[in-house]
Amino acid sequence: MTTTARPSVQHEDDQVRVTRWDFEPGTRTGRHVHTHDYVVVPVVDGVISAFAPDGSVTESQLRAGESYARPAGGEHDVVNTGSAWLAFVEIEIKTASVG
Repeated sequence: MTTTARPSVQHEDDQVRVTRWDFEPGTRTGRHVHTHDYVVVPVVDGVISAFAPDGSVTESQLRAGESYARPAGGEHDVVNTGSAWLAFVEIEIKTASVG
């Protein structure tokens, strides 16, 4: 499936990539694999569903400012299954710090 949510890369360097995702109801990221560990920081409250390749679906209630982290390797298509616009900022950690 194609990406219908709007990604905006806000910062990228050798260590991190920061992307803001804006979703109207029913829009999606498109199926993708996370190649880096990442942190998600919701901008507003909302509901998303992550559709995995095996057909399983995980619904999550997002709360503005309540972040969560996930390891690299996850594959899914994230859809705004709520009735309102939502946004979150995704911070991908490209390199581990030494030290």
